[in-house]
Amino acid sequence: MQSEVTAAGSPSALTTNPEGNIIYASLRNSNEIASFSVDGNTGGLKQISKISVGASPTYLCTDRQGKFLLAAYYQGRHVGVHQIQADHSLRDTPVQWLETDIGAHSINVDRSNQYAFVPHIARIQDNVLGPPPEELGPNVIYQFKFDPNSGQLTPNVPLKLDSDGFLGPRHYCYHPSLDIVYFSNEQGCSVSSYRLAPESGTLSPLQTISTVPDGFEGRNTCSQIQITAEGTLLYVPNRGHNSMAGFPNKL
Repeated sequence: MQSEVTAAGSPSALTTNPEGNIIYASLRNSNEIASFSVDGNTGGLKQISKISVGASPTYLCTDRQGKFLLAAYYQGRHVGVHQIQADHSLRDTPVQWLETDIGAHSINVDRSNQYAFVPHIARIQDNVLGPPPEELGPNVIYQFKFDPNSGQLTPNVPLKLDSDGFLGPRHYCYHPSLDIVYFSNEQGCSVSSYRLAPESGTLSPLQTISTVPDGFEGRNTCSQIQITAEGTLLYVPNRGHNSMAGFPNKL
């Protein structure tokens, strides 16, 4: 172990600023977000700030300029925008709280730094180690415009993109050069591609492909999704089938 830093509150979601020298961490048990500077020589962390946010963020990301931290709150039923100050600390008062629905699982800003999406899963607290729970989720993708100057999120038109089936969109990533967005579907055990209209910031579905082999009947859910730097390969983990699904990306 190179170094260790105390992060009371059970750290969970992590993200870095665009330069990679600052880490932001959600603290699940204390409902806080902390920022840490990264020592370029040792890799050691030093806490810069810690703010109370009233709920546990499930996912964090910065905008493309590193001026704002965006957070999705699964149980809190909302998204938040937090200003990043010159010293990389987080401002105590949020720029915005915006109500969505339960199961808000992630948020990211597109390459143009103008649009963001918030997928909501189709079944709440879906632990693959047990039977499917009864509580269903919204099973939609919320669409927002993002102002990189003010940090404000504005509902796009339409605000909600309904899923074509019991998919449960969870995490997503942008193609590095094309206007395509890829979502992992937690309950649908699949990956979906959408075309992003650059003039409006709205999505239109293109394709959905299963992440498990034909004939598999066991319990499974999908989690994250990653795309290679050149955009030629996609990877989605299967929890239950216990595998990593890889796809050659031809879009």
